[in-house]
Amino acid sequence: MKQLAIIGPTASGKSDLAIKIAQKTNAYILSIDSLSIYKEINIVSAKPSATELNYIKHFGIDVLNPDNYFSVDIFISLYKDVMKKCKEDGKNLIIVGGTSFYLKSLIQGLSTLPNITKDISHRVKLKLKNLDKCYELLNSKDNNFMKNISQNDNYRIEKAMLIYEASRITPSEYFKKNPPKPIIKNLDIYNIEVDKNILKERISKRTSNMLEFGLIDEVCYLEHKYTRLPHSMGSIGIVEVLEYLDGKVSKDEMCINISTHTAQLAKRQQTFNHTQFKDITNAPLEHLEDIILNKLF
Repeated sequence: MKQLAIIGPTASGKSDLAIKIAQKTNAYILSIDSLSIYKEINIVSAKPSATELNYIKHFGIDVLNPDNYFSVDIFISLYKDVMKKCKEDGKNLIIVGGTSFYLKSLIQGLSTLPNITKDISHRVKLKLKNLDKCYELLNSKDNNFMKNISQNDNYRIEKAMLIYEASRITPSEYFKKNPPKPIIKNLDIYNIEVDKNILKERISKRTSNMLEFGLIDEVCYLEHKYTRLPHSMGSIGIVEVLEYLDGKVSKDEMCINISTHTAQLAKRQQTFNHTQFKDITNAPLEHLEDIILNKLF
């Protein structure tokens, strides 16, 4: 089987291109999008339509509830399951999305965790009842590792505690002794190059479409069902609508804020894609389909 990745900034046309390529190459699609992974976050994530999802088999979409935690190790586990399915069905794989950090994690890999017994897991769960104390302990033992972890980040604090309890060394020491191994060793990566003015227009149009399709109603529904606490509720498109609902901004200001913040995200995505990957093919959207098909065939 063959696999490739299509990346690019938000609103650059990645999803449509991936579907076109999948149709011509007998491929499944794996989404690497930090919002499309969630059920019920449909308009904000700009995920493919139900028709598109039925036409080409997609993975990585509508997997978790908005109040579930999503992480790199969950994504890598998902990728391994998708690879197995592709091999069983005789399909190629197209990885596509804007969250290129997850793609990088596949190329770099993750360190294997120490053996975590039921006893260790139970002991850590008891300790986590006092999350602040766990954080203080880890921070005193391994400040370098913990400095990028929030004191309220239950998931990552629990993971660090499990590593510490199971290995009896700090997470930093453990990862130094157990470096990550690549999950994918050879992968063709295609990055969509797009003029910033064209991208700005596309983002503005997407924002208007989201509003027309029921963006505000979707955010109201999500807030009512899941509250504002889940990590997913801090995403671009949701935060700005919540500010509008709180009366802090007008509807016009809300739309401008969504477009502005999305454009800022797109710029960060472009910088990441240009600096974090080697041997990457950069080309405008209108040329990439032919470039990819010529390379595959």
